[in-house]
Amino acid sequence: MSTHHHEHDHDACRRYLSSLSDYADGTLSDDLCRELEAHMATCENCRIVVNTLSKTISLYHQLPEPEMPNAVKERLYKVLNLDSYSAAPGDSDSA
Repeated sequence: MSTHHHEHDHDACRRYLSSLSDYADGTLSDDLCRELEAHMATCENCRIVVNTLSKTISLYHQLPEPEMPNAVKERLYKVLNLDSYSAAPGDSDSA
């Protein structure tokens, strides 16, 4: 009775995890890119993570840019001390 047990280096997965964003963006160095691709050839979990990340980024880029409601924009400017940017020209609503 023989059992086939594959030892997987989870430390490698953790090391590559920090590079996944650069890989998906296409900004990862060629050497590290080749290493990561070689790792993914034998690691289904990392392959799934990279594919999911790439698909998420692709879907995000297809969405229209959301419009920030004026009330939210005004609160944000106030918190950031940018009140002068939130007032439209001609507004005399400074209190």
